[in-house]
Amino acid sequence: MKTAVAESTQLQRLKIAVLNRQFTSRAGGAEHYSVRMVELLAQRHDIHVYAQQIEHVCPGVSYHRVPLLLARPRWLNQLWFAVYTWWRTRANAFDIVHSHENTWHGQVQTVHVQPIKQGLFFNRKGWRLAKRRLQVATSPRLWTYLLLEKARFSPRPGRVAIAVSLSTLSDLLREYPLLQDHAIALSPGVDLPALAPTPDERASQRNFARLGLGLPQQGYQILFIGNDANKKGLPTLMRALATLPDAVHLTAITHRTHIPALQAQAQALTISSRVHFLEQLADITPAYRSADMLAHPTHEDSFGMVVLEAMAHALPVVVSAPRWCGIAAELQAGKQALFLENPDDAPALAALVTQILTDAALAERLARAGRSFAENHNWSAKALQQEAIYYRIYRKPGKSHRIVFPIQYQ
Repeated sequence: MKTAVAESTQLQRLKIAVLNRQFTSRAGGAEHYSVRMVELLAQRHDIHVYAQQIEHVCPGVSYHRVPLLLARPRWLNQLWFAVYTWWRTRANAFDIVHSHENTWHGQVQTVHVQPIKQGLFFNRKGWRLAKRRLQVATSPRLWTYLLLEKARFSPRPGRVAIAVSLSTLSDLLREYPLLQDHAIALSPGVDLPALAPTPDERASQRNFARLGLGLPQQGYQILFIGNDANKKGLPTLMRALATLPDAVHLTAITHRTHIPALQAQAQALTISSRVHFLEQLADITPAYRSADMLAHPTHEDSFGMVVLEAMAHALPVVVSAPRWCGIAAELQAGKQALFLENPDDAPALAALVTQILTDAALAERLARAGRSFAENHNWSAKALQQEAIYYRIYRKPGKSHRIVFPIQYQ
């Protein structure tokens, strides 16, 4: 599927169920993706959200809380969520059921992470493969996840799997090749902030944001954002910081449960006074305004929404190469961002940060090109593309529909 065009002059208002265990922008990129799509599509459709954690209010959206019978073990909760939402959405006649979770039901399945099958079996051969198969066969947790995933990605008429990046789509089709004609890529979008027009106004805005967040007014601020600090590469970034001048500071926004161990690491590296830990923010905008650049040395990211958001704020970015981060596959190294080839290579990361720190012309070029890239990835356009997918799937006797805009999936 490369484009979708329908054929009638009037669009039908659809009744859509959205399945997402955590419906809050603060949980992570996948959840923010779901929330933002709902906010925009609710202006044109009847949206019903099924979730266990709901921290969101949007006019016109109906919220249905899924009982949280037990938070642990997670695999049982995942199975319970799948069964409960299958039962409840069958009881309500929905035109579209859109799942962001590992469920077997739903015409639209948005894939935010690499397939479980890939993580378990990819590149394993001989005794290592046999050992992993035995491990799966004797683990109710693993075979439950795998069976749910297999059912989720079984090709059916009227079902579409949406990967959030080209690299995730490639992984998905490698593990489930029968999805070839039923899968596409639709990357996240971004809300473009208005930028202060002059350098002085930008500096004033930056200082005000730092004051509000309790950050030092002076010095150079690297920004890091990631709930899973280890997977997103914060330890590597702290080791890099230890080799940089004392005027360089790091603002790290991560889940509060990770902060004590990270503070201990910062103390061991003797950089405690230069690392400023913040818990998840309801509004992340001041963090972007306070920073001079973003570093995202992730080990695994299907897309990397924080990179796109940083570019929307005209921040120069260092990001892990395409092998590690999905958005990097859509960027040109040295043009919109600098690439870190190995997310464990602290000296290489320090060198890339130093390039931006010492070369004002490079920093400005990266900021401008990144902002230009972000301008072509706004949420409104992404929501229209999502809507086009719904209409491509939705069919009722005696009704035909025309999507009056061509869409490009990317």
